Amino acid sequence: MQQQIRSTNAYFKRARNNGRTSIPAAKAYCDCRYVQSPHANLVELTRAGGGIIGCTTAYFLTRHPLFNPSLHKITIIEAQSIASGASGKAGGLLALWAYPACIVPLSFKLHAELAKEHNGAERWGYRTLHVGSIRAKGKVYGSDVKGEEKGGGEEWQKLPKTKNRGKTLASIPKDLDWFDQDCIKGYSEMGTPETTAQVHPYLFTTSIFQLAAEAGVQITYGSVTAIDSFDNGVKGVTYEEKETRHIKTLPASDVVLAAGPWTSHVFPEAPIDAIRAHSVVIKADVSPWAVFTEIDLPRDFGRKVEAGEKKRRHALNVNPEMYARPDGTVYACGTCCPPISCSSSTFIDLESVVGEGDTDVPLPRTSNMVVCDDDRCQDIIDYISSISTPLRTGDVLIKQACYLPHLSSGGGPLIGETGIKGLWMASGHTCWGIQNSCATGKLMSEFIFEGEAKSARIETLDPRRFLQGA
Repeated sequence: MQQQIRSTNAYFKRARNNGRTSIPAAKAYCDCRYVQSPHANLVELTRAGGGIIGCTTAYFLTRHPLFNPSLHKITIIEAQSIASGASGKAGGLLALWAYPACIVPLSFKLHAELAKEHNGAERWGYRTLHVGSIRAKGKVYGSDVKGEEKGGGEEWQKLPKTKNRGKTLASIPKDLDWFDQDCIKGYSEMGTPETTAQVHPYLFTTSIFQLAAEAGVQITYGSVTAIDSFDNGVKGVTYEEKETRHIKTLPASDVVLAAGPWTSHVFPEAPIDAIRAHSVVIKADVSPWAVFTEIDLPRDFGRKVEAGEKKRRHALNVNPEMYARPDGTVYACGTCCPPISCSSSTFIDLESVVGEGDTDVPLPRTSNMVVCDDDRCQDIIDYISSISTPLRTGDVLIKQACYLPHLSSGGGPLIGETGIKGLWMASGHTCWGIQNSCATGKLMSEFIFEGEAKSARIETLDPRRFLQGA
């Protein structure tokens, strides 16, 4: 008898239809991949959602030696559009000092190989670059942030990510010339072109999808509503078509949960939470650097209303990140993630890790319903404007928000078996999703076609270590 995969979670059990339990799923970013053995006569390889983890999984499935386009059909089920969530709004930094250490080197190497093979420099802005950390004292520029200076500064605490940095230098490199020299209090190197690179996340995700599509991957717009099982194994998925809202079923023997922050919507036992992160893109043609900052803000820092009363309260210490891009823009966001080894079991306080991240607004059902807080975006603009004239005078092109997935207990991501035959997980990548996407996609292709990870040892990322009852 066909049945839905069961869970002890009441939410997971509540709906039944003709003997099949229905698992509610997100209308967007439900990255599910369905695959059968390569020895089958006809195989459906399908995923729901257009994020970077699903797209790289699709790409590497089509590149696996056992993939046979005459036997294997890959279909992406996407609720909104490719890269409509964090995969299209991330910073795109690639670093050998990212985490977890067990997959970072593999992914960093694969990024370079993909860029070389597919002209990534032109297609998705791949390039190597320097990375530095700056300690600075911000200035106040009045109600018009492009106005004249009005303030001083306070002492700053250490940014988690800057634990990587080396010896503090007396001055910054000459080509890192887009910061006001009188604001700089210290500089330290974090990465070099040998250890650090970048991509444009939206262009990278959409390009990888296009490459997968050229290899035969198809796309259907709809929302996964259930994962169907038979004899404790996956049999297929049920989804609702976007335009007609008709319910359809797609046969499959393997499902990969790669839904990012929406993973627990598809599979409620998944220990994946979500935190909202804001970012901005500013027009500024500056030298190719990624910069992490520790900024002391003046006590009177903050935008004011007409009556002169402060509109926003700020910490005395903030740490925005800035990534110059080849297209003449600078991406800026709040604090990202600290480097943590693959074997780390230390609990992470997400508010301290993500900095400008917040949980004020719960994760919505779909990526197109994400609420962007204009004030939080303006905070980022004000912070970076307090130490950089090019950024203070540059046009703001984009204000945006997305949700990052993270493990409830810290660490991650989770890549591999779930304990249910044919059900796999690839989620919880925090802010390093773009960086670790290539390794994740390659490893998932190995799991699906060969039954185990071959390119890296990832026992510490085994989802069964974190799932209840696994």
